[in-house]
Amino acid sequence: MASKKLSPETLCVKAGWDPKKGEPRQVPIYQTTTFKYETSEQMADLFDLKAPGYFYTRLQNPTNDLVAAKIAALEGGCSAMLTSSGQAASFFAVLNLCEAGDHFVSASTIYGGTFNLFAITLKKMGIECTFVNADASEEEISAAFRPNTKLLFGETLTNPGVNVLDIEKFARIAHSHGVPLIVDNTFPTPINCRPFEWGADIVTHATTKYMDGHSTSVGGAIVDSGNFDWAAHAGKFPGMTEPDESYHGLAYARAFGKNAFITKATVQLMRDLGSIPSPFNSYLLNVGLESLQARVERHCANALVMAEYLSQCPEVAWIKFPGLPGDKYHDLAQKQFTNGRSSGVMCFGIKGGRERSIKFMDSLKLINIVTHVADAASCVLHPASHTHRQLTDEQLIAAGVQPDLIRFSVGLENTDDLIADMEQAFASIK
Repeated sequence: MASKKLSPETLCVKAGWDPKKGEPRQVPIYQTTTFKYETSEQMADLFDLKAPGYFYTRLQNPTNDLVAAKIAALEGGCSAMLTSSGQAASFFAVLNLCEAGDHFVSASTIYGGTFNLFAITLKKMGIECTFVNADASEEEISAAFRPNTKLLFGETLTNPGVNVLDIEKFARIAHSHGVPLIVDNTFPTPINCRPFEWGADIVTHATTKYMDGHSTSVGGAIVDSGNFDWAAHAGKFPGMTEPDESYHGLAYARAFGKNAFITKATVQLMRDLGSIPSPFNSYLLNVGLESLQARVERHCANALVMAEYLSQCPEVAWIKFPGLPGDKYHDLAQKQFTNGRSSGVMCFGIKGGRERSIKFMDSLKLINIVTHVADAASCVLHPASHTHRQLTDEQLIAAGVQPDLIRFSVGLENTDDLIADMEQAFASIK
């Protein structure tokens, strides 16, 4: 199937799986741990990476690969892999390039779980991360690079602050230092933004969010553009270009070309760490992907209505949503996102600070308080009380999270009903 010529809404339905006569229309679920072969040599060729195929689901599974191929087509990438969570995707993407003694640079205003992964857990493994202000100048960000820096990381649209990353700027910085740019594209999804078109090299996703869309399955994905030339920077990336003794001296960049990054992540990291999704979860993810285009358009349309309402509400102290003309990132969003759409996520604060924000949330009846976002159902979260509750107010502000910040993920409900719920919640805190 010539997937690159198809529009996004068609790719959502058709990419990845092209059934032939008598085959199921829907992606089959290969709910099995292992796969049978007729000779020992056939199995040996699989273990030596001499032949394609499957032998154990901890590494690869056909259902997972078919769904990964759909996501790769949507992003315009050459190959992809699914992981058991978005956290695993971020971890694998970094660990595929870094080892003890290495360093990388990341935007500071990223998802709190990713921040902790980079700042604490990877540091324990001997991999150091320097965090930078994504809005700083190219010179300031470049100053954070070292001879052992292996990558630059950012989020297309940050969680929870909904800042828009200037992907072109970050790509210029990364490439000037001979390293790839890795971008988490969870919130916009490839429906609203395709980071490869702006210079990114690798994209990650928490498929748990809009791609699944229905709170059914935790998952992640890594997509490679195939554009970064590992051989041109062989000294910086020996894991990609030098022989791997665990595979009889095979060198990934030479053996697999544009597919080297995903192949290495699969046969090394997935083999050893096993953070693979169940085939059934991947099946559910694919069901969500089929309606992704339609759902994202509705999420964004609803979000604009709610943002305009909140911007006029006397109880609201401030609001951040790139779709509003007065937003700091509005112009960048218009440039970088399809039709200027960012996502269905925004954040705002209630006059009176943290306590009134909490009281407002507790007064909502239709909108859910959950540790989730980008769902069919509208939901809110107060990071200072929930995901970031271990931080002081000063630390929250340094992380780009105001103490009164409410993250609001607008769902697929009728906006009149959502506004009515907010109206009664505002009335209850007066």
